[in-house]
Amino acid sequence: MRFISQTSSDGVTERLFTLGESPGVLWTPEDAVGARPLILMGHGGGQHKKAPGIVTRARRFVTEGGFAVVAVDAPNHGDRPKTEEFARIAAELRAGMVAGEGIAPKLVAMHTFLAGQAVPEWQAVLTEVQELDFVGVGPVGYCGMSMGCGLGVPFVAAEPRVRAAVLGLLGVDGLAETAARVTVPVQFLLQWDDDQVPRAQGLALFDALGSADKTLHANPGKHGEIPGFEIGSSLRFFTRHLR
Repeated sequence: MRFISQTSSDGVTERLFTLGESPGVLWTPEDAVGARPLILMGHGGGQHKKAPGIVTRARRFVTEGGFAVVAVDAPNHGDRPKTEEFARIAAELRAGMVAGEGIAPKLVAMHTFLAGQAVPEWQAVLTEVQELDFVGVGPVGYCGMSMGCGLGVPFVAAEPRVRAAVLGLLGVDGLAETAARVTVPVQFLLQWDDDQVPRAQGLALFDALGSADKTLHANPGKHGEIPGFEIGSSLRFFTRHLR
């Protein structure tokens, strides 16, 4: 892991880094010492590691919960180069959306393609970050909506260090079998009037999760209109399960 820059403001230290091909960002309490829980955050499609929603959640998790938070550009996103294969899949997805076609199969193809690379990269990032003396080997959480959920479900299913996850804004297509292997506590967010994910699909993904301890948070509004108070709810959820 190579750190590129370090800045601090309002009690939060932000470090940009690279690990292999993965550009990432780590937020910790300013002057942090000793081990603490770590939360990995996955961003949405077309976004990046410092998308506004990621930064807002990360800073609250740090300042109010004392957590360390790390986010990484997903393959073909943010500061990473885009491959020809990704460009082809993305073009097919956009064309389907413009034509008003059912995009579920194309979305599954996109997330499957990205998860194959993202999951081992994120596992490597966790290992490196936990070797830092101001983070340490503590419990790990995961938080990701939309594409962050599409990549997060296989990540949580594969990574035994994750003890709790906040997921949502995605349907069950292509994820039923993998979701059944997720057994950690889950808080699942669903937008009742989601214009991208049919309500029944989101409910089916919640149902498919193998967790005995899972909670559904359904709010009115479209895909990107999660109420701000859900950040506080996620913070309390992680505090309950990681502290």
